[in-house]
Amino acid sequence: MSDQYPHLHPSTRQFADEDAQSRIRRIRTDRWIGYARAEAVLAALEDLLTFPKRMRMPNLLLVGPTNNGKTMIVEKFRRTHLAIAAGEPAEGAALVPVLKVQMPSGPDEGRFFGAILDALGMPFSPRDRIATKQDTAVRLMRATKVRLLVIDELHNLLSGTTMQQRRLLNVLRWLGNELQIPLVGVGTAEALRAIRSDDQLVNRFEPFPLPLWTDDDEYRRLLSTLEAVLPLRKPSHLTDPAMAARILSAAEGVLGEIIAIVIRAAVLAVDTGTETISARMIEGAGFIRPSERRRVAI
Repeated sequence: MSDQYPHLHPSTRQFADEDAQSRIRRIRTDRWIGYARAEAVLAALEDLLTFPKRMRMPNLLLVGPTNNGKTMIVEKFRRTHLAIAAGEPAEGAALVPVLKVQMPSGPDEGRFFGAILDALGMPFSPRDRIATKQDTAVRLMRATKVRLLVIDELHNLLSGTTMQQRRLLNVLRWLGNELQIPLVGVGTAEALRAIRSDDQLVNRFEPFPLPLWTDDDEYRRLLSTLEAVLPLRKPSHLTDPAMAARILSAAEGVLGEIIAIVIRAAVLAVDTGTETISARMIEGAGFIRPSERRRVAI
């Protein structure tokens, strides 16, 4: 029966005949949906990964609103370059081409180097001196041949004191120089503000913005792709001007919210047996706009 669903991608048609609960699980499963800006970021990251060592390495700052696809992009890149496990002891340490860590909230040097050690699977004591954590982290990054360090949630840096911020910015600059690897910061506009507070770092980090979405051809392609990978038995015509505008307005231009609206409506379409996303499905899904969530009374 799968040939009856020409609106679906060929790889999705086989699932359209499954029962409702199986399809709802598939609808709710995370999936990579490529788009031009994301592919451009991935290409820039690939370029950094192959950059030869030199005294002043290039860095990148991926910046954009919360829930607008930044973390998903860097996670996609990391999964493309997974660590290679070590074999026999004589073969040495595992290889970790891309190391991804998260800037701790309430950050300081000790917690930052602790995050690196955690990501590398190295146990440590919270009571260890900062210098010990730093030396161990750098030694392990060299042993595992880390070629690129991704620091997610870089804007958390601003939750520290002015002195902590200054010391951590110095650590980032030193780490890039010491290991001669590119650094990739990921965060909101606050991350850009943090980097701009350091005259030397601002010249080393090239900003790569992920702006809010607008109603253009790229947005329509995104909706078309979404519709093709969700196993609904009837077409939804998400790219129709009225429908596309309704979704974009409710999501307030944020990628994660666009996907959330479509997913919720698709689940409701399966639950109710309508098998298509309509304006009624979108309204009935109970989605609350991002700006309205911040005003909800308790």
